[in-house]
Amino acid sequence: MKGIIFNLLEGVVTREHGEDVWDDLLADAGVTGAYTSLGSYPDAELYAIVGAASARLGADADDVVRWFGREALPLLAAEYPQFFAPHTSVRPFLLTLNDVIHPEVRKLYPGADVPVFDFDADPGGDLRMGYASSRHLCSLAEGFIEAAAAHYGERVVIAHPECMKHGAPKCCLVVSLKA
Repeated sequence: MKGIIFNLLEGVVTREHGEDVWDDLLADAGVTGAYTSLGSYPDAELYAIVGAASARLGADADDVVRWFGREALPLLAAEYPQFFAPHTSVRPFLLTLNDVIHPEVRKLYPGADVPVFDFDADPGGDLRMGYASSRHLCSLAEGFIEAAAAHYGERVVIAHPECMKHGAPKCCLVVSLKA
């Protein structure tokens, strides 16, 4: 996993809870915490930090990861406004993930292993998003989607009827947007 993810996690944890909490999470996880944005690190280190946060908070790991996505996206929007500026709502932004955003991520962070999404418009106006990733961080995708909707001044409800963590070949996220 690219170090930028660890840097974002450190940023949101220290902003919300302070540097001491970040240091405590690293100690609890048994990791060094020396992450550079372009470096590559074992996925297990992120899972260990999330596990440590989950244990400290008494919260489900998916809830911790979803929170991380919600809190990290505004940092990404500030750092990479070119991904957000062309859009006025979350739906067209989401539709650029595979064709615009992730190719640029791979340029900025060589070797980045990003998830693959597929899209289908539901007859009721919802956006059905398929999510496939060996990391099974679908809750991170949910947090990012929630924060992207907030960025564009929209409300979102996400249903997750199929999940890789429960044996599905890919996750299905049904994104319902409200003005």
